[in-house]
Amino acid sequence: MTDTSTSLGVRRATPSDAQPLVSVLAEAFFVGPVADWLIPDHRDRRLAYHRYFELVLDHGLAHGHVDTYADLSAVAIWYPRLTPPEPGSAEHQEALERATGAYAPKFALLEAMFEAYHPHDAHHYLAYVAVDPKQQRRGLGTRLLSGYHQQLDALGMPAYLEATNNRNRRLYQRLGYLPGPSMHLPTAGPEIWRMWRAPRGATVPDAFFAPPLPPRQSQ
Repeated sequence: MTDTSTSLGVRRATPSDAQPLVSVLAEAFFVGPVADWLIPDHRDRRLAYHRYFELVLDHGLAHGHVDTYADLSAVAIWYPRLTPPEPGSAEHQEALERATGAYAPKFALLEAMFEAYHPHDAHHYLAYVAVDPKQQRRGLGTRLLSGYHQQLDALGMPAYLEATNNRNRRLYQRLGYLPGPSMHLPTAGPEIWRMWRAPRGATVPDAFFAPPLPPRQSQ
């Protein structure tokens, strides 16, 4: 994948962009059904989200592909998933506990469910896309993703994501993603939609539409 999509004003993010982009992520995801499930208390949520998204962005910069704009108004974190990933490390779990404190079990459960329901076919995974709330509804998210989608189409490579609310799900459908069987977070948690975007001329794997097996419970 190339580093920039200059025709759309998009560029590859660098470590010097980290703090502004962490704020974009934390603010964009602050309100929503998953946020309410993870951390009901808003004061606790604001502090924990900032620390959590520091982990998220650091990992994306080190191991994935992070796109943004010159004004840092939006961010997208992608990962090539061409082979099965390595199991989660003890270091990551320790960092997650430091970042989220008493809420770490729910964050760990969310990550485990996302991994358990993840497709096995080779694809690129859109882990996060966020737009500064003050800049939303201007098409920035669509523009941020369009260049990457064009590159995936040229490679014949599909994309996968999880949509956490109906508004985002409708946006992704307009960008060519199809919803598969959804997952529900436990203890009356919200519904999350698994979505797949096939490259032009390709079809969605039949296995994607099969009901996913629930993650195994630890003994």
